[in-house]
Amino acid sequence: MRRTSLLKLAAGVAFGFILGLTPCARAAELKVLRYAFPIAETGFDPAQISDLYSATVVSNIFESPLTYDYLSRPIRLKPQTLQAMPEVSADFRTFTLRVKPGIYFSDDAAFKGQKRELVAADYAYSLKRHYDPRWKSPRYAALQGEKISGMDELRQRATKSNQPFEYDTPVAGLQVLDRYTLRIQLDRPSPRFEHNLAHSGISGAVAREVVEAYADTIMAHPVGTGPFYLAKWRRSSQMVLERNPNFREVYYDEQPAAGDAEAQAIALKLKGKRLPLLDRVEISIIGESQPLWLAFQAGDFDLVAVPYDYANLAAPGGKLAPNLAKRGMRLHKALRADLVFTIFNMEDPVVGGYSPEKVALRRAISLAYDTDEEIRRLRKQLAVPAQGLAPPETFGYAADFKSEMSEYSPAKAKALLDMYGYVDKDGDGWRDLPDGSPLVLQQYTQPDSSSRQFSEQWKKHMDAVGLRIHFNISQWPEQLKQARAGQLMMWNLGNTSTRPDAEESLVMAYGPAKGEDNLVRFALPDYDRLIERMRALPDGSERAALIKEANRLLVAYMPIKAHVHRIGLSLTQPWLTGLKPHPFMNGFWRFIDVQAPAGRDKPQG
Repeated sequence: MRRTSLLKLAAGVAFGFILGLTPCARAAELKVLRYAFPIAETGFDPAQISDLYSATVVSNIFESPLTYDYLSRPIRLKPQTLQAMPEVSADFRTFTLRVKPGIYFSDDAAFKGQKRELVAADYAYSLKRHYDPRWKSPRYAALQGEKISGMDELRQRATKSNQPFEYDTPVAGLQVLDRYTLRIQLDRPSPRFEHNLAHSGISGAVAREVVEAYADTIMAHPVGTGPFYLAKWRRSSQMVLERNPNFREVYYDEQPAAGDAEAQAIALKLKGKRLPLLDRVEISIIGESQPLWLAFQAGDFDLVAVPYDYANLAAPGGKLAPNLAKRGMRLHKALRADLVFTIFNMEDPVVGGYSPEKVALRRAISLAYDTDEEIRRLRKQLAVPAQGLAPPETFGYAADFKSEMSEYSPAKAKALLDMYGYVDKDGDGWRDLPDGSPLVLQQYTQPDSSSRQFSEQWKKHMDAVGLRIHFNISQWPEQLKQARAGQLMMWNLGNTSTRPDAEESLVMAYGPAKGEDNLVRFALPDYDRLIERMRALPDGSERAALIKEANRLLVAYMPIKAHVHRIGLSLTQPWLTGLKPHPFMNGFWRFIDVQAPAGRDKPQG
C-alpha cells in the first residue's frame, strides 16, 4: 500500500489528477484512456500542424475520405467517409469521391444550433486551405507536387496580390459535382495520390463556417466528424477528448492477416462492437522520463512509450521483463517508419551554402558525430542507423544501402576542416572560420533530461574535433516557428511517415517547399528535378533508382544529417486491449478498449 501511494505521489507532482476527480471515481463512470506525450502539442488545425503529437489528436477528431485497415498487414486502404473506394481513371489523373450521406460534424456554436452534415464541398475546401498562404501549411509541398489542376494559379494570385485566397473561384482540379460527389483532377499522373486521402492532416474534413468563425484562433477549435471532440485543453499541459455524440454507427470490422495470431485475437474479441469503444481520452504532457515511468507503474496511465532510460527495465534483451509479465502487461516492439535527423539551415551564414568549404563543414560535423554511440548509450539499442531519408516500411527504403550518413570518423572530419581552412587562428583552442572570424555552432534543443543527454553527446564529439557548440534551450513549438522563419542554425528533429512511400521524407529538402515542409531551406535544381520525376512514376526499379540518387545528393551536400530509425517499445496495462501499432495510422483511439477499469489503479505484484 505504501509503495503504491509513493508512486502516485510522484506521478501527481508531475501532472496532477485530471478534472479534479480521483482515478477510481472517473473509471467507475466512464471508459477512459489515459496516457502522456513527452513533447507539447502545437495546436489542432490540420492545415497548420506538422508535429506527431498534435497530429495524433487531430487524426482522432477529423476524418479523411479514406483510412487504413488497422490490423491488415501488409497495409490496406479502405473507405472511411466514402461509400466506396474512389473511382480512379486509368491514367491516375482523375479521382471521383462519393461521400456517405448522414455523417455529421460535432456540435459547435459556429453551426448556430443546426446539425451540420459532411458534404463533398467540405473536402474541396479543406484541400484548398493548404494552398492558402495565410495558413503556411506544412503539407502544401506534398499537395503542390500532385498538381491539382488550377490550384497553383490560385496560390500564386494570393501570394502576388497579397489579397485573401479565392476559395469560391472554380478550379478544374476540385469539382463538386453534387452534394456528395467530388472529382479531383490532376495535371499529371499520380499512382499514389490515394494516400493523401487517408491523411487527416491533408484531407481531414474541416467546415468552412468553423474556420471563418474562429479565424486566427482556429488551432484551439477543432471541429470534425470523427469519434472524439476536444472537451478541454490546457496548452502544453493537458488535453481531454470525449466521445462525439454525433458520431455515426460504425462497428469494429478490422481484418487481421492470416498468420498474425495477436491481430486475430484482437479482431475476435472486438468484432461487431460499436466504435469508439472509449468514452474519453485524457492526455498529459510529461517531458521527464522518471515521473512518466512511475506513473505508468502506479497504474495512472494505460499505455506508455517506454522512455530510453527504462528500456532495460521494461524489456531486458528485447523481451518483456518477468515482473511486468507477471502483472499482465503486454509489450509492443517494432521498427518504426520514422527518421531522427539534424537539419542545417542552408541560408545560415555559418553552416549554410553550397560552396565547397560550406559543404565540407557540414560533412565534417556529420563525420564527427558517433551515431552508433547514440544508439548504444542513449537509445539503449532501440534504433538502427539511418543511411538516408527513406524510412523503413516505405517504398524506397533499402536495408542494404550504406552511405556516409552513418559513418563516424573524427580523423576524416579533422582532415576536411583543415583542408578548407577551419583551423584555430587565434590560439584559443577552437577552430575558426576560414576568414578568421569565430566559428560557433548554435544548436536548438528542449529543456527535458533526454534532450540534455543528446546535447552532452553532441558537445563531446564536437569538442573532439575542435568545433565549439552552444545550445539554445526553449520549447519545441516556439522552435518550430523559428525554423519556419529560417532563424535556426541547427535543430534535431524526428519525423514519422504517414504513408508507405519515401517521398514524404525526401520532400523535406524540395526547393518549392522552403519554409514549409522544407525547414532546411535547401534549394538544388538537380534534386528538385529528381523529386518531380520520381512523383510521376509508378513504383518499380526506375523509381527506386531515383530515390537512391536523391539520397546520394543529400549525402553529398549534407543539408540534413540522418541519425536513426527508431524501434518503438510500448507497454500496455492488462486492462487495455486492442492496441496493434500501425506504421502510418495515428487515429487509433476508436479501436482501443479498457476492461475492468475499477481495478486499473491497483498495481499487482
